[in-house]
Amino acid sequence: MNRDHLHHLRKDYAQAVLLEENAPANPFELFKTWLAQALEAQIPEPNAMTLATVGSDLRPSTRIVLIKELDERGPVWFTHYSSRKGQQLAGNPQAALQFHWVELERVVRIEGRVERLEEAQSDAYFATRPLGSRKGAWASPQSQSLQGRAELDARVAAQEARFTTEVVPRPDTWGGYRLLPDYWEFWQGRPSRLHDRLCYRLQNQQWHLQRLAP
Repeated sequence: MNRDHLHHLRKDYAQAVLLEENAPANPFELFKTWLAQALEAQIPEPNAMTLATVGSDLRPSTRIVLIKELDERGPVWFTHYSSRKGQQLAGNPQAALQFHWVELERVVRIEGRVERLEEAQSDAYFATRPLGSRKGAWASPQSQSLQGRAELDARVAAQEARFTTEVVPRPDTWGGYRLLPDYWEFWQGRPSRLHDRLCYRLQNQQWHLQRLAP
C-alpha cells in the first residue's frame, strides 16, 4: 500500500459535542444514553467491544466480545473460562473495554476489575442462546490449537450426536464475566482533532468528572 495514501486518510468530525455541563454525575447514565443512540442509529453490532487483558508475561492481548447485560455494577459478556482471555483474567483480573461507534464519531473506554458471574446467571443466559451456539460451546476448546477445520467439524458432529434434544446444559468451562468500572472515558469527535474527552474516576465511592486534552 502506498504510504502517501495512508498519510492522506483523514476525516473531520462534526456531529456532536460533549460538554461538562451536560454530562450526568454518573457515567453509567451517559453510557446508557450513548448505547441507546447507537442502537437507534442501527449501527452494525453496536454491542461489540474490544476486551484487553494482560497475561503473566505482561504481554497485552485484545479481542472483540459482545456486551450482553448492563447494570450499574458494570457491563457483562460471556465466553470460555479456559480461553486465553479466561486464563489471563484468572491470573490478573484487571481489564479494559472499548466501544467504537464510528458512525456517531464516538469512543467509550472502560477500565476496572473483572469478576465471574454467579453460575445461576450464566445458566440463565446460556439457555437463551441458539441451539447451535449451545452445542458449539461444548465442541470448541476455545484458543487451543486444532489440526484443521476437519477436527472442529468432527467435534461439532460429536456434540450433535450427544445432544439430540433441545436440552443442552452449560459447560462448566463457559460462563459470564462482569467488569466493575473505576474509570470511564467518553470521546466525541470534533473538528481539527480538538476532540471532547471526558473521564470519570472513582474515588472514595464517588465519581469525579474531568476533561482531558485531545
